[in-house]
Amino acid sequence: MDKQLELLQGTLDLLILKAVSLGPLHGYGVLLRIQQISGQALVIQQGSLYPALYRLEHQGVIASEWGESDNNRKAKFYELTTAGRLRLEDETQKWNRMAGIMGIILTATPQTIEAEI
Repeated sequence: MDKQLELLQGTLDLLILKAVSLGPLHGYGVLLRIQQISGQALVIQQGSLYPALYRLEHQGVIASEWGESDNNRKAKFYELTTAGRLRLEDETQKWNRMAGIMGIILTATPQTIEAEI
């Protein structure tokens, strides 16, 4: 069985915000950070990452600044804005609530349903 999982639709922005909240990163660094903190279970395609970074920057939740990467190349480094921190907090709360609800639904049995009726 493949250990890598497909991203659920709508989760990439939240993953990017979380990765960038841990410290400024260039685009490819965001991709590597997500892979690292997921234990290599999630792999983000560059074709999905860069449009998402662009979109988040235009929404004002991340800001960028040009700098030099570890391999001495010019790179855009991203960091959270104040609006980004607020959005990360809000989206994290929503995600945790939904995960809790899904956990309840997926562990339901005929007995638990009958007990509530």
